[in-house]
Amino acid sequence: MAQQENAPNKPVHLMFLCGAIVAFYLTQWTVDWIWGYFVRTPDEFLVSVGSAIFAVVGAVLMYRSDRYYFTANEISAELSKVTWPTPKEVRAATLVVIIMAIVSALILGLFDLVWSQLTEVVYG
Repeated sequence: MAQQENAPNKPVHLMFLCGAIVAFYLTQWTVDWIWGYFVRTPDEFLVSVGSAIFAVVGAVLMYRSDRYYFTANEISAELSKVTWPTPKEVRAATLVVIIMAIVSALILGLFDLVWSQLTEVVYG
Protein backbone atom coordinates (compact mmCIF):
# COMPACT_ATOMS: atom_id res chain seq x y z
CA MET A 1 0.00 0.00 0.00
CA ALA A 2 1.50 3.31 -1.09
CA GLN A 3 0.33 5.52 1.75
CA GLN A 4 1.77 8.98 2.19
CA GLU A 5 4.46 9.16 4.85
CA ASN A 6 3.70 12.58 6.29
CA ALA A 7 -0.08 12.36 5.94
CA PRO A 8 -2.17 13.24 8.98
CA ASN A 9 -3.38 9.81 10.09
CA LYS A 10 -5.74 10.72 12.94
CA PRO A 11 -8.27 12.58 10.76
CA VAL A 12 -8.04 9.87 8.10
CA HIS A 13 -8.68 7.13 10.65
CA LEU A 14 -11.54 9.17 12.07
CA MET A 15 -13.05 9.49 8.57
CA PHE A 16 -13.04 5.73 8.07
CA LEU A 17 -14.40 5.13 11.59
CA CYS A 18 -17.24 7.62 11.10
CA GLY A 19 -17.96 6.12 7.68
CA ALA A 20 -18.20 2.66 9.21
CA ILE A 21 -20.57 3.90 11.92
CA VAL A 22 -22.79 5.64 9.37
CA ALA A 23 -22.73 2.53 7.13
CA PHE A 24 -23.70 0.38 10.13
CA TYR A 25 -26.74 2.49 11.00
CA LEU A 26 -27.85 2.97 7.40
CA THR A 27 -27.53 -0.75 6.71
CA GLN A 28 -29.32 -1.64 9.94
CA TRP A 29 -32.23 0.72 9.25
CA THR A 30 -32.49 -0.33 5.59
CA VAL A 31 -32.44 -4.07 6.33
CA ASP A 32 -34.88 -3.60 9.20
CA TRP A 33 -37.20 -1.58 6.94
CA ILE A 34 -37.05 -4.04 4.00
CA TRP A 35 -37.23 -7.13 6.24
CA GLY A 36 -40.23 -5.61 8.01
CA TYR A 37 -42.25 -5.92 4.81
CA PHE A 38 -41.75 -9.68 4.64
CA VAL A 39 -41.58 -10.71 8.31
CA ARG A 40 -43.63 -9.23 11.14
CA THR A 41 -40.80 -8.78 13.64
CA PRO A 42 -37.30 -9.02 12.17
CA ASP A 43 -34.68 -10.51 14.46
CA GLU A 44 -32.88 -7.41 15.75
CA PHE A 45 -29.79 -9.36 16.73
CA LEU A 46 -29.32 -10.79 13.24
CA VAL A 47 -29.92 -7.41 11.65
CA SER A 48 -27.41 -5.72 13.97
CA VAL A 49 -24.74 -8.39 13.54
CA GLY A 50 -25.16 -8.47 9.76
CA SER A 51 -25.01 -4.69 9.57
CA ALA A 52 -21.91 -4.58 11.78
CA ILE A 53 -20.13 -7.20 9.67
CA PHE A 54 -21.06 -5.35 6.47
CA ALA A 55 -19.86 -2.01 7.86
CA VAL A 56 -16.58 -3.35 9.24
CA VAL A 57 -15.73 -5.32 6.10
CA GLY A 58 -16.60 -2.34 3.90
CA ALA A 59 -14.53 0.06 6.02
CA VAL A 60 -11.52 -2.27 6.11
CA LEU A 61 -11.65 -2.86 2.34
CA MET A 62 -11.90 0.87 1.69
CA TYR A 63 -9.13 1.62 4.19
CA ARG A 64 -6.80 -0.87 2.55
CA SER A 65 -7.56 0.46 -0.94
CA ASP A 66 -4.88 2.90 -2.09
CA ARG A 67 -7.44 4.94 -4.01
CA TYR A 68 -9.74 5.55 -1.04
CA TYR A 69 -6.87 6.06 1.42
CA PHE A 70 -5.16 8.57 -0.88
CA THR A 71 -8.45 10.43 -1.37
CA ALA A 72 -9.03 10.56 2.41
CA ASN A 73 -5.48 11.92 2.87
CA GLU A 74 -6.11 14.59 0.24
CA ILE A 75 -9.37 15.61 1.91
CA SER A 76 -7.64 15.80 5.28
CA ALA A 77 -4.81 17.88 3.85
CA GLU A 78 -7.25 20.30 2.19
CA LEU A 79 -9.33 20.63 5.37
CA SER A 80 -6.17 21.54 7.31
CA LYS A 81 -5.78 24.54 4.97
CA VAL A 82 -9.26 25.88 5.75
CA THR A 83 -9.50 29.00 7.87
CA TRP A 84 -12.20 28.09 10.36
CA PRO A 85 -14.27 30.86 11.97
CA THR A 86 -13.69 31.77 15.58
CA PRO A 87 -16.42 31.05 18.15
CA LYS A 88 -17.15 34.79 18.27
CA GLU A 89 -17.69 34.88 14.49
CA VAL A 90 -19.94 31.80 14.66
CA ARG A 91 -22.08 33.39 17.39
CA ALA A 92 -22.37 36.63 15.40
CA ALA A 93 -23.35 34.81 12.21
CA THR A 94 -25.86 32.65 14.10
CA LEU A 95 -27.41 35.74 15.65
CA VAL A 96 -27.74 37.35 12.21
CA VAL A 97 -29.47 34.22 10.87
CA ILE A 98 -31.89 34.08 13.81
CA ILE A 99 -32.76 37.79 13.51
CA MET A 100 -33.27 37.51 9.73
CA ALA A 101 -35.51 34.46 10.21
CA ILE A 102 -37.64 36.39 12.70
CA VAL A 103 -37.84 39.44 10.42
CA SER A 104 -38.78 37.24 7.45
CA ALA A 105 -41.46 35.49 9.51
CA LEU A 106 -42.89 38.84 10.57
CA ILE A 107 -42.98 40.13 6.99
CA LEU A 108 -44.62 36.94 5.72
CA GLY A 109 -47.10 37.04 8.60
CA LEU A 110 -47.97 40.63 7.75
CA PHE A 111 -48.46 39.74 4.06
CA ASP A 112 -50.67 36.81 5.09
CA LEU A 113 -52.75 39.04 7.35
CA VAL A 114 -53.19 41.69 4.64
CA TRP A 115 -54.00 39.07 1.99
CA SER A 116 -56.54 37.30 4.20
CA GLN A 117 -58.24 40.63 5.00
CA LEU A 118 -58.25 41.56 1.30
CA THR A 119 -59.75 38.23 0.25
CA GLU A 120 -62.34 38.53 3.01
CA VAL A 121 -63.39 41.92 1.62
CA VAL A 122 -63.48 40.67 -1.98
CA TYR A 123 -65.22 37.31 -1.36
CA GLY A 124 -67.00 38.46 1.64
